Amino acid sequence: MSSKNLFSFLFLLVLPFSSCSDATAWIKSGFWHAGSEFPVPEIPSTLFTHIHFAFAHISTSTFELYISHSDEPYISTFSNTVKQKNPSVITLLSIWGGRDESPNFFAMTSQFSRRKYFITTSIKTARQYGFQGLDLHGVNPNTDANMTNMRSFIEEWRTAINSESKSSGTRRLILTMGAYYSPMLDSMSYPVDTIIRSFDWVHLKAYDYYLPTKENFTGPHAALYDPTSKLNTDYGIKEWIKSGLPANKIILGLAYHGYAWTLVNPKRNTVRLPARGLAITPDGSMSYRYIKQYMKSYGVTPVYNSTFVVNYVTIGSFWIGYDDVEAIRTKVSYAKDKGLLGFAAFQIPSDDVDWELSKAAQDEEEDQSSSDRRLLAILLPTLTLTILLLSTIVFILKKKTIRSEGIGELNERAIGRNLKVFSLDQIKAATDNFSIKNKLGEGGYGPVYKGRLSDGQEIAVKRLSACSKQGIEEFQNEVTLASKLQHVNVLQLQGFCIERDEKILVYEYMPNKSLDFYLYDPVQSLQLDWETRVRIIEGVTQGLLYLQEYSAFTVIHRDLKPSNILLDDEMKPKISDFGIAKLFQKDEKEANTGRIVGTYGCVPPEYIKRGVYSRKYDVYSFGVLLLQILGGKKNSSEYGIENDLNLLEYAYELWGKGNGVDFLDLSLQDDSRIGEQLRYMQVALLCVQEKWEDRPSMLEVYSMLKNETEVLPNPKVPAFSKNKDNDTQETLVTPDLTCSDNNLTISQLIAR
Repeated sequence: MSSKNLFSFLFLLVLPFSSCSDATAWIKSGFWHAGSEFPVPEIPSTLFTHIHFAFAHISTSTFELYISHSDEPYISTFSNTVKQKNPSVITLLSIWGGRDESPNFFAMTSQFSRRKYFITTSIKTARQYGFQGLDLHGVNPNTDANMTNMRSFIEEWRTAINSESKSSGTRRLILTMGAYYSPMLDSMSYPVDTIIRSFDWVHLKAYDYYLPTKENFTGPHAALYDPTSKLNTDYGIKEWIKSGLPANKIILGLAYHGYAWTLVNPKRNTVRLPARGLAITPDGSMSYRYIKQYMKSYGVTPVYNSTFVVNYVTIGSFWIGYDDVEAIRTKVSYAKDKGLLGFAAFQIPSDDVDWELSKAAQDEEEDQSSSDRRLLAILLPTLTLTILLLSTIVFILKKKTIRSEGIGELNERAIGRNLKVFSLDQIKAATDNFSIKNKLGEGGYGPVYKGRLSDGQEIAVKRLSACSKQGIEEFQNEVTLASKLQHVNVLQLQGFCIERDEKILVYEYMPNKSLDFYLYDPVQSLQLDWETRVRIIEGVTQGLLYLQEYSAFTVIHRDLKPSNILLDDEMKPKISDFGIAKLFQKDEKEANTGRIVGTYGCVPPEYIKRGVYSRKYDVYSFGVLLLQILGGKKNSSEYGIENDLNLLEYAYELWGKGNGVDFLDLSLQDDSRIGEQLRYMQVALLCVQEKWEDRPSMLEVYSMLKNETEVLPNPKVPAFSKNKDNDTQETLVTPDLTCSDNNLTISQLIAR
């Protein structure tokens, strides 16, 4: 029997059982927001049928669809990566047109030529990055003119998608829309008739009804029912159906986040009771993951309110409303009973570490067909095994195809900048099959080997290890970034290799290893005389100035430390390892993240405590590095008479007492250089001050180091000090992480 006939036979055999349930039509979708920084390979794609990449945007000048620079490292491999765990998952590119970007959207829809250009680029982008659908999200047509233009745009978009599919012979792109819970809100009204004809489905934003920044009472922000108000999901869905949208075109939005209020009276702590504003986070929002961590740290138990179908918990005067497992299951059951098409989780990374909410939604859906599955398991065990084996074979073949396509995509997109795609055989030949005698060292990414190409060129081969916490996301990020950076003090990437489950980066070879090899060894450190250390400091300064000020885009390295400063044959430094670096637009000042990554001891306090990072992140890391270079001391050790001071505290205490010379490496203590060395120490202490606003910019650091006559300000108490100045005290709701070992990396989610 041919493989084609075999699959046909198996399909016909299974069909009677699968038709007993609508499970195959039930959509389980979820959003991954690029700003969350949650690693794409860790998305539990097996729990979903559809995954949205959020978000693409609309150019304010050309009105084409564009991807922000910071999202480029993620989008090019997104579809391939999530399909590695679940080859059948469908990916959609979600386009944001709401809130502050709403004027861009309606400016685009106001003219036919603009609409046509956007539609063309949206289809092209989806195809280029392997997405199977497009999604319009957050649009609010608040005037009659906007609604008319939106109607024209949607109709033209659907026509173009149909035409593209027919002319190219490819499967038609799915077209979906994310809308508010009701078709009519105040002055807003959606063009429902056009939506029905043009979109495959509509996923409703069935949450954020109440926000602590606006309401002075504890609001059920994702209420399924509300006997006192129209602000509830059941009311909105009935309105959509009443307006003509079929139930089987509606997807229910599930909130994986909640909000925190501050109660007026902690003893009055149920739903809809007086509150005096937000709590815990800057806007009151909290991911489900963070809510679980917060409740666990205080040992409290949540309450389930069946009237609104919400959960809430009270901790002192703080009240947090959110959806827990009970609420999610009830809402999915509701969607089934109403004949809806499925659910859309916003957003996946906000779920608990064990994916409790996603599994709860999955379990509820699976309960509908549990009897059919049990019958199938009893009657057809051999069939099940056969299908499993065939699926494994298909998956392996597809994985090889995907990996091959990934190489081509990286080769085509990430580069055009003299990067080479190496074969695994070339790498093995260059390193003598990764011989131990060629091993240069090993970091968090994996081992690094010295190699020699057939033309005699020496290279450094960085090989991702199986146990590494880094993955394809960091790999893609480093390839994309390193290929664009050209500076004498930035390590140059030569090429890469993705083959047979290997992820390998090929760099220029640096014969004198990394800075940490010399700093902490009593013998090796003798090679670092003052002139050499100054040359290294100046080189790192120039490298950071290039990354922050002079390259085409601003780069925040986020992992500056001695092991990432490599030295050439003249002991000149090069900054390496851009796996967790971030891109900034030139006018951006700071950003937030929910995923804390980096190296203990090199990460500033505002990043650990609030997820805020800016150019001052690398300034802080540079200050720590400068103290290590001056003192030859590790930041993982304790110092002082009682060994109770960290590196920053110890340096600050000695400098404050006028004994800064005691901090310096013994080999540097030269009376003729003391003034210069203490000045460098003062600059380092200015860089590691608690508040990022107090730290100098890298341009100012450069000026301070070069201009010996410039009067320097006195540094304030450094970060992570036990004794703070009064003006550096800060009330925090997230636990501090003690900075210690320079070799340990941080990877933690915090509230956004």
